[in-house]
Amino acid sequence: MSAAQKNTDALWFKDAIFYELSVRAFYDSNGDGIGDFNGLIQKLDYLEDLGVNTIWLLPFYPSPLKDDGYDVTDHYDIHPDYGTLADFKAFLKEAHARGIKVITELVLNHTSDQHPWFKRARKAKSGTRYREFYVWSDTPEKYKEARLIVQSDEASNWSWDNEAKAYYWHRFYRHQPELNYENPEVQMEMIKVIDFWMKMGVDGFRMASVPFLFEEEGTSCENLPQTHAFLKRIRAHIDKHYKDKVLMAEANLWPEDAAAYFGNGQECHMNFNYPLMPRLFLGLRTEDSYPIVDILEQTPATPQNCQWALFLRNHDELGLEMVTEEEKDYLFKAYATDPHTKYNVGIRRRLAPLLNNDRRKIELLYTILFSLPGTPVLYYGDEIGMGDNIYLGDRFGVRTPMQWSMNLNAGFSDANPQKLYLPVITDPVYRYESVNVATQSENPSSLLWWLRQVIAMRKRLSVFGRGDMKFIDSTNSKVLCFLRSHDRQRIILVANLSQFSQVTTLNLSEFKDCDVTEVFSQNRFMNVGEGQYSITIGPYGYYWLQLDTAEKRTKNETSGELPLLSTDLSWEKVFNSYNEKRHFERKILPPFMKKCRWFGGKAKAISKMGINMMIPVKVSGQTHYLTVVEVHYVQRLPELYFLPLSFAPADTVIERVEYHAQSVVCRAEIQDEVGFVMDSSYDKQFRDFLLVNMDKRARVKVDDGVLEFNSSVFNKIVIDGEIDSKVLKADQSNTAIIYNENYFFKFYRKLEREINPDLEIVRFLSEHTSFSNSPKYTGSVEFVDVNGKVMVFGLLQEKVENQGDAWGMTIDSVGRFFERVITKAKKEKLPKLINKASIAFEEAPEIIQEFIGRGFYERVVRLGQRTAEMHLALASDSSNPAFAPEYFTANYQRSLYSSLRKLVRDRFNLLESSLPKLSPEIRELSKKLLAMENEVLDCFKEIYEVRINAIKTRIHGDYHLGQVLFTGKDFVIIDFEGEPGFSFSERRLKKNPLKDVAGMMRSFQYAAFGKILLNENYRDRDMEFLEAWAEQWQHYVGRFYFGAYLERMGLGKELSDENEILIRTFLIEKAIYELGYELNGRPDWVIIPLRGILYHMNRYQQAKEEEKQKKKSKK
Repeated sequence: MSAAQKNTDALWFKDAIFYELSVRAFYDSNGDGIGDFNGLIQKLDYLEDLGVNTIWLLPFYPSPLKDDGYDVTDHYDIHPDYGTLADFKAFLKEAHARGIKVITELVLNHTSDQHPWFKRARKAKSGTRYREFYVWSDTPEKYKEARLIVQSDEASNWSWDNEAKAYYWHRFYRHQPELNYENPEVQMEMIKVIDFWMKMGVDGFRMASVPFLFEEEGTSCENLPQTHAFLKRIRAHIDKHYKDKVLMAEANLWPEDAAAYFGNGQECHMNFNYPLMPRLFLGLRTEDSYPIVDILEQTPATPQNCQWALFLRNHDELGLEMVTEEEKDYLFKAYATDPHTKYNVGIRRRLAPLLNNDRRKIELLYTILFSLPGTPVLYYGDEIGMGDNIYLGDRFGVRTPMQWSMNLNAGFSDANPQKLYLPVITDPVYRYESVNVATQSENPSSLLWWLRQVIAMRKRLSVFGRGDMKFIDSTNSKVLCFLRSHDRQRIILVANLSQFSQVTTLNLSEFKDCDVTEVFSQNRFMNVGEGQYSITIGPYGYYWLQLDTAEKRTKNETSGELPLLSTDLSWEKVFNSYNEKRHFERKILPPFMKKCRWFGGKAKAISKMGINMMIPVKVSGQTHYLTVVEVHYVQRLPELYFLPLSFAPADTVIERVEYHAQSVVCRAEIQDEVGFVMDSSYDKQFRDFLLVNMDKRARVKVDDGVLEFNSSVFNKIVIDGEIDSKVLKADQSNTAIIYNENYFFKFYRKLEREINPDLEIVRFLSEHTSFSNSPKYTGSVEFVDVNGKVMVFGLLQEKVENQGDAWGMTIDSVGRFFERVITKAKKEKLPKLINKASIAFEEAPEIIQEFIGRGFYERVVRLGQRTAEMHLALASDSSNPAFAPEYFTANYQRSLYSSLRKLVRDRFNLLESSLPKLSPEIRELSKKLLAMENEVLDCFKEIYEVRINAIKTRIHGDYHLGQVLFTGKDFVIIDFEGEPGFSFSERRLKKNPLKDVAGMMRSFQYAAFGKILLNENYRDRDMEFLEAWAEQWQHYVGRFYFGAYLERMGLGKELSDENEILIRTFLIEKAIYELGYELNGRPDWVIIPLRGILYHMNRYQQAKEEEKQKKKSKK
C-alpha cells in the first residue's frame, strides 16, 4: 500500500457520515421493552442502506441511568439490559463486515456515585490512594470561578458526603463525582479502559465534556494546559499501539477555544463545532446568512489530519451556550414557545418539531450541513422526521423508541406496551402509525428516500469532506453561497434561507466561462459568462452547482482523435470514482453514442448522459461491465441504452476485438497501461462467454438483482467444439451476432425496465404454438431487479437460412414490372382500378396479370397466409393474460378516435410548418391534403360511430416487408419488437390484427413508389407515366395479399362493413404516421405517404358516393 493510500485510510473520518443512536432506543430483540445489541445487529442492514458508515453509540456501560448512561458504574462491561460483552463483540464484527465503523462514548471526567471507585474513596481516609481518585474539599468555596453548568438542577458544583465528611466536586449532577486527573493512577486507569475497548475493535471514542478534566484555583477550571497535556498523552498512546483510530472531543466552546483541542494535530482528530449549530437556526429564522457566515469566518482552519464534526443538535438539544444573550433570547422566543422545551441552556427537541415539521426547512438545513467543511452527524430517527414527547421531562422526550413500522410499539418491541422503557410517540402529527421506516421505505417521495439520495451523492463527492471553503459574494443576504473545492471538484452551495423565492447575483468572476451543472439532476445551467451570475431560487431552495472548465472543441476532437480516459485507479475501481465516472459520462459517452448507428437520440436535444447501472462480469480474467446508459433529453422522457464495456490493453486489441469506429469507445491509460475502452460485443471472448452461459443457464447475483442467462427447454443450444462468432455489419438499431452459422443473437441497444415484446412473443410462438414461420427461441440474457422487473439485454434464436428480406424481393419484382411497363405499355390505356377489398389473380385486368406475373402473385398470397397464421397463433391461448384476445368496447372505440385526432393534429401541424422546405410538387400535394383535414376526421369518426364487434390481440406491431425473410420458397417473420417510437408497455398493448395488415399494405405502396425514387436510371419524362402504373401495382398487389389473408383467417372473400372501416382507418392512420417520419428524416420521400393518404381518401369518398347513389335508387 502506498503512502497516499495509508493516509487516506487514516483520514477515513473525513469522508464519513456519523449516525448517533442509543442502544436501548433502537430495537428490542428479546421482548423486554428495551433495545439491545442483538436488536441493533438486526438493523445494521438498514443503516448500511441509509448510507451511514460510522455508528456513534451513546453510553452502554453498567449504570443507574440517572443521566442516560453518563453515570458509569463499570467501564469494562455492558449494561445487562443491552446484552453481554459477547453480544457487543458480535455487533462489532457484523458492523465491520458491512464497512461500518463504531465510535463509543469515553466518559472521562466523572463516574456514578455508585461506582466501586467512589464507594471505596468515600470510605478511605483523606490523602490516601483510593481517596485521591476523586476531588475532595473541606469547603465549598474552592474553584469559585468555575461556571455552574446544570443550573436547573444544581445550586453548586460541590456536594457534601456524610460518609466521607467532606465535599466532593461535580461539574454536572451530584450523582456524578469528578475524577481527580492530578492523580497519575486515575490517568493510568483510564488508559487501561481505552486499551480494553480498542483491543476489542472499537474504532474511536467521543470524549464527553473533555474541557473539565482538571481543576486549578483561580481559573474557570476549563481548558487548562494539564488537560491538553493529558489528551496528547492519550493520542500518542493510541497512535503507537493502534491503527486508524479516532478521538472526538466534545468541547462546547467558542471556535478559537474549541480548535485548541486539535492540538496542532496531536490531540483529538475531531471536534464538535458547537457555535455553528444555533446559528444555522438563527440564520433560517431571521432569513439572513450573516450569522452563519460570521461564525464560519471566526472558525480556525483545522490541521490537515483533523476535522470538525457538524450536527444540527447536540444529541437531543439545540445548545445555546455559544451565542450572545440577545441571540439566546431570540432563539428561545422563536423555537421554544412551549416552556417544556427549555432545558438548562438549550432547547430540547427533535429536528422535525423544532422546524414545525416543514419538509423544506429540514431539507435545507441538511443540505447546508452536508455542504460545510466537516463530518455530518445524524441523530437516530431524524431521517424519518420523528417527533418527540416534551412532557416526559429530562432527556427522555427525545430518546423514545425508534419507529420502525405501524405495528404494535412502532415495531420496536414485542413487549407489552407498558413494559417499554419509554412510551412510543402518539402525537397526532408524528404518531408512529404514519411516521415510520416501513412506510417511508415504500415511498420514493419520503424524507428517508431523499436523505438516502443526498448521503449517497455526498459520499461520491470527496470535496465536502476534504475540500477548502470560500464564501462567494451574493447581492442578496437571504441567499447563503460558498464554494467547496478539492482536487478537480468545485461545487457551489446556493441556499435560500427565505420563505419566499429570491433572486441574487453571485460574483463568479474567478470562474469566467465555466460550465455550470446541477449535481443531483446533472442538468446544465447557464454558463458563468463574464462572472456576474444571476440565479433565481425558490422558497427554502438549494442547489449544489458544479463548475467545470467550459467544453471547447479541442484539436483532438476536430481531428477525429478519440478522447482519453486517464486514471491512477484500476479498471475494476474506475467507475467507483465520482470524478472518473463523471469525466466518462460528460467527455467520452456523448461523442461515442452519437456516432453509433443504434443510438436513436442523435436528432434530439440531449441534456445529459449518465451511467444508470453497471453489472460486472469476469471473462477469462478480464472485467466486463454490462452498462446501462441513461440519456436525458430537453423535452422528451429519458431513454436507456445498453453498452457492454471492457478495457483492452493495446498489445491485445488486434487478437481480441474487431477494431473499428463503433467498437472503440475511447483511448485509455489505466494505471499507466495504454489501451482502449471497447464495446464488449466486439470481443470474441465476451461473445463466447454469453453463449456458454446461456447454455449453462447461469445466474449472477448483484446488489440490485440477478443477471439471468436463459435457454429454451425445447430448442437446446448445441456447442460442438470451438465457438465461431461474428458481429453483423448491417445498419440497424440493435447489434446482431452469428454463432457457428446456427444461431442469431440480438443485443438490444434500447432498453426499458419491462419485458421486451420481441422476447415475449418469440418465446410464446416457439413454446406455446405450432406456428413455424418465425425463428425459434433458443436463449436470452435478462436482468431481473429486486422488484421483479425484467430488463432484456439479448435474445438468441435459430438462424434462418434466407435469400434476403421480402423488401428486396419485392423491389426486384417492382423493377421487372416497370421494365415491362416501359417496353409494352406506352400505348396501352391505363386500366380502371377494381374497387374491391379482395382480388384474385384472375380477377385483375389481363395486362396487370401479365406485368406482375403469377410467380410473384403466389409469393404475395403465401405472405398473406403466413400473416394470418401468425395472428391466429398469437390469439390461440386464452388462458394467458398477456395473449388472451379481448373484445372491442364502445369506450375503446371512442379512445381510438381520440388518439387519431391527436395524430392528425400533430402531423398536419408539422406538415404545414414544413411547407417551405418541400419541393413545389410535394408542396402542392401537401396543401391539397391540408385542405382535407375535416374530411379525414370525418372518415376517422366511423371508428366509433359504428358499433364494431372485433377483437384485440397481440400483434407484430411494426409489420412491413423488411420484417420478413424470404427463404426462396416461403417467408419467416422476424423482429417482434414493435413500433420503435413507442414504449415497451405501449407496444405490448393488444390491438386489432388488421393494423399489421395495414402496415404490410403500406409497405407495398412504399416498394412501388420507392423504386422510382431509388432508381436514378428512369428518365424524367417517364416519371409521371411510371407513377400511374405504380398506383396500379400497389393497388392490386395489396388486394392479392389482403384476399389471401382474409381467406386464411376464415373471413371469406367479402369484407364486412366493420372490417372495411377498420382496414381503411388503419391504412390512413399508418400513412399519416409515416408523414411525420419522412418530414423529420427524408423530405423527398414525403410524397409516398401523401399519395397514400390521398389514394385511400379518394377510395373512401368514392365508396361514400356509391352508397348515396344506392340510397337514391332505392327511393
